[in-house]
Amino acid sequence: MLFSAVIVQIAGFLFIWTIFQRIPTINGWSMWQVVMMYALIFVTEGVGSLFFEGTWRLSNLVYTGQFDQMLVRPLSPIVQVLANAVGFNGLGNIVTGLVLIVIGILNTPVQWTPGRLLMLVILVASAATIRVAINLGSAASAFWIKAPWSMVPMFVHQLGEFAKYPITIYSVAVQALIVIAVPFAFVSFFPTAFIFGVEAWSIQGLLTPLVAIYSVVLAVWLFRVGLRRYESSGH
Repeated sequence: MLFSAVIVQIAGFLFIWTIFQRIPTINGWSMWQVVMMYALIFVTEGVGSLFFEGTWRLSNLVYTGQFDQMLVRPLSPIVQVLANAVGFNGLGNIVTGLVLIVIGILNTPVQWTPGRLLMLVILVASAATIRVAINLGSAASAFWIKAPWSMVPMFVHQLGEFAKYPITIYSVAVQALIVIAVPFAFVSFFPTAFIFGVEAWSIQGLLTPLVAIYSVVLAVWLFRVGLRRYESSGH
């Protein structure tokens, strides 16, 4: 799993590199800026897989009735779901993504200060929080859709593919989707704009921690609303 995660990221990086051998920029964004967006998507995905893989197991827990066990333990069901499994492929995503971030930073003329470095850490942590919250919120669909595996989390997960590239290349409808409806743009695009000082978009990057808080609150609310609809399978 670790090996496959690394191979997927390297293949994606080579794809981006190939594109930029043909064109100098994508709508004004350089190769290393796009690599930063790409890497942030995988780092946050890795955090979600390695530490919070349980969100992907919620449908099966609800369908089989194993979720009953979580309701009688003296710990929040949300915490139990998040910590229910470990996805070791996430480690490969985190390591490779961080390597790409460092390479991107070294190849881009940015004046680094202690404050900017601190903001980088905060933005990456906030982006990972948003990613986990999106996973939890979409996984809560299991309380409404009774099936061994719900396709809703996978559908929402695939929307993250849009955030691997500058959102300015998409239509207004797609931008609204990944900025407002499912805020993947705050996982990669806006943090990258702030890190590299892209004035047109950098101010939105400062909103990333607030979007992280909003995403967590919304995900917890969806989970609790769904929990009230839960019916044991009675096995």
